[in-house]
Amino acid sequence: MQLNADFSKRAVVHAAKLDWKASPMPGVERRMLDRIGDEVARATSIVRYAPQSQFSPHVHDGGEEFLVLEGVFQDEHGDFPAGCYVRNPPQSRHTPGSKSGCTIFVKLWQFDPADRTHVRIDTNKMPMLDVNECKGVMLMSLFKDTRENVRLERWTPEPRSSSIPMEDLSFSSWRVASPKEARHTCRSPGCGCPLASTSARAWVPRGAVCG
Repeated sequence: MQLNADFSKRAVVHAAKLDWKASPMPGVERRMLDRIGDEVARATSIVRYAPQSQFSPHVHDGGEEFLVLEGVFQDEHGDFPAGCYVRNPPQSRHTPGSKSGCTIFVKLWQFDPADRTHVRIDTNKMPMLDVNECKGVMLMSLFKDTRENVRLERWTPEPRSSSIPMEDLSFSSWRVASPKEARHTCRSPGCGCPLASTSARAWVPRGAVCG
């Protein structure tokens, strides 16, 4: 499968308008945002676990990172409620599932093959910091190395952007913006400060788009 596979081009998706696609595991469905490959793929998706659903134990040969959007994600490493950021590097192993159900925004096979850094952060317990170069933007650093910079951003409305819809923002990689009922994702090879017509939060993985 090739879906939004040209990383030199901008891509925008209103995820709430996509159909849910069944995964190989009963009770687990996906909304695919980009994908190169079939079941084992370099992929960005929104994944929904029904209550009591679970994947079999498996190894992430290419790594996995995700942000919990709703509910509580669970594996043998703990319970991760909405707002948690988890980074499972290449060769990590787990048994993911959810007793109560959850929705996550997840990226697969987008790591440096040598990366072995595990990250588990509850963003509900971390402070947001002002971004001096971008008025109205606050951020929380989630992971940073020489290859990428992953962060959570909060945008406040700016008068100059009141007529600019979410689809016209300039992003450097996939971003997922809330609230839930207006969730968009956007990937762009360009970069720049976001302009928001309403308050929003975004998970921002910068760099490593074409890895």
